[in-house]
Amino acid sequence: MSFERPLLVSLLLAALPLTVLAAEAFSAPAPVTAPTASVLQGPQVLPGAENGIGRLVPALTFMDLSGKTQTLTTAKTAKTAQVTVIAFTSSSCPVSKKYAPALARMEADYAAKNVRFIFVDAVASDTVKDLKAMAVAQGWKGPVVRDTGGTMQKALGARVTTEVFVLDAARTLVYRGAVSDQYGLGYARDDARHHYLTDALDAVLSGEPPVVTATAAPGCALVSPAASKTTAASTNVTYYARIARLMQTNCAECHHTGGIAPFPLDTLESVRAHAAAIHQSVERRAMPPWSAAPPAPGHQTLWANDRTLPAGDRTDLLAWTHGSKPVGNVADAPLPRSFASGWKIGKPDAIFELSRAVAVKAEGVMSYVNIEVPTNFTEDKWVTGLEIHPTDRGVVHHVLVFVINKDASGRVSRSQTEGLDGFLAAYVPGTNSFIYPNGFAKNIPAGAILRFQLHYTPNGTATTDQTRLGLKFASHAPEHEVRVAGLANVFLNIPPGDAHHGEKADIPVPFDAKILAFMPHMHVRGSACRYEVVAPDGTRQTLLDVPRYDFNWQHCYRYADPVKVTKGSRIEFTGWYDNSTGNPANPDPNKNVRWGPQTTEEMLLGYVEYYVDGPSDGQQIGSIVSSLGGLAGIQALFHAVDKNGDGKVTPDELPRPALFKRLDTNGDGAITLDEIKALASQGSGASAGAPKAQ
Repeated sequence: MSFERPLLVSLLLAALPLTVLAAEAFSAPAPVTAPTASVLQGPQVLPGAENGIGRLVPALTFMDLSGKTQTLTTAKTAKTAQVTVIAFTSSSCPVSKKYAPALARMEADYAAKNVRFIFVDAVASDTVKDLKAMAVAQGWKGPVVRDTGGTMQKALGARVTTEVFVLDAARTLVYRGAVSDQYGLGYARDDARHHYLTDALDAVLSGEPPVVTATAAPGCALVSPAASKTTAASTNVTYYARIARLMQTNCAECHHTGGIAPFPLDTLESVRAHAAAIHQSVERRAMPPWSAAPPAPGHQTLWANDRTLPAGDRTDLLAWTHGSKPVGNVADAPLPRSFASGWKIGKPDAIFELSRAVAVKAEGVMSYVNIEVPTNFTEDKWVTGLEIHPTDRGVVHHVLVFVINKDASGRVSRSQTEGLDGFLAAYVPGTNSFIYPNGFAKNIPAGAILRFQLHYTPNGTATTDQTRLGLKFASHAPEHEVRVAGLANVFLNIPPGDAHHGEKADIPVPFDAKILAFMPHMHVRGSACRYEVVAPDGTRQTLLDVPRYDFNWQHCYRYADPVKVTKGSRIEFTGWYDNSTGNPANPDPNKNVRWGPQTTEEMLLGYVEYYVDGPSDGQQIGSIVSSLGGLAGIQALFHAVDKNGDGKVTPDELPRPALFKRLDTNGDGAITLDEIKALASQGSGASAGAPKAQ
């Protein structure tokens, strides 16, 4: 299979039988090694839980430059600050100086919204005189603190001179990290692409948690002071000061009143009542749901959406649920968290609803439901945000949405029928929306059809569901087109009774690309899976290891920083299956299991979401031509697709006719072999540049 489906060669390959897929069983590979992410410009998104998000910040006392003593008090009335920003800065760090005007503008912009700014300089060599001059020049109105003893730095765990901390009215840390990505060590931009601080403030002021809760901050590193007794980590483990925030941060998204989980965990009473269940689930690492292997010792997670409980949080939660469950002081309670019923991505530009309500029975199991919904788009659309809304979340196990294109005869290629091509969006409990960063978008061609694949799990009460998909569009073609490749082995063959059977699929990488995310898909016999990249010299690197695959959670594993894979490499996707009696979810351990869409059958399907930096379509085609053995290989593929042998490929002969206009370079309604050769020649001789907008 081609790695680059929207291009000409992938269209040709998609028309051929899927005989190129690997179909071999093999023994378990060597132990996993942690992948190394590429370093990109700009702040790295970090997991919030590991960086203190959701914790209570102590009521710190500090002295401003005028000598006035102030306290970081809890403010819960309209007459006082509802949100506090503690902005670390420095009169000597060049990056801090660059961010100083932006902080002044934000302080002025948010003053009427009861947002209080506190400016902290923890660099010992910075003088009071220089810091005062900086504050006056910038027009800062809030208190300016020279943190010579490192009290505030230690309490907050500040790492660099540009790091900002956002606290809500209950002193709960809701965001920490960069102001934006405009400046950093060794780079500057005219404008920021990501406005982390203002995004966080807008979210908190509207009663929502920030989409990004923690990032690295691109400033000058601070000297780490000795640990202090005032740090949040030493706060007594009580419900109000610690456990309530752990529940909000890690559990409440599903476990709130009216949520999709079987019981809420948003009050002291409910948490106490389910303490044994919480302890059991956390102890065996079933909750919070996350299946990727932990990072190597001393390394941070690579995944922006990692749900793993940090070791300290896990220890505290297990100790509290197993012990006397101290309540603590109600004054330390976090603000109540609310859950909006509307669209998280904002008002969609288009909403697509199932053409009919699906009846979900009360008991038993249900086969997958596939429903097609026409888009009626007259032009290509660039998707920047997507969100799936079931109308009865309690019975929806997962939803996959694909973009498909029928030929003139109404036929759909096998790659689309099998779900190998056109993946657009997914829903699993607790995760139903995503907004792409600025400059990134997915393409939906004009005339495309959306195919909803829905898996329902009856819950004891008959009901109906009519799932909807909301989309946000960009006004123009993006800098980076997000694309998806599917690694699949449709020839898998799992013997009866085998508790550890391995299968694999692979694809070549015909050009340099950057991987954004993975989404592995197997059924109830799936027990583990792994993505690896094999370099041209044979060097092997693990990209994602899932040692305990769980069909109940169809996770998308999204890199905090995209990982580069180079031309000439090969990506392998390996899956292991437990077809034994020891697998309680196994429908029939005596069955020889083959590929099939239902959960009683199996799949080995690994999606890879990626983008390409730089080369145009012509260059990418040139790379693919080279990887397939030159123009002779392309010519053979062309003749295989040219069903009537007239030397031309027309829209009805292509499996994806909606992309025909990208390939018919002279616009005469047919693609010739000469046009293909011309595209390939452009690819081999063109210079690198920005991606060609289509």
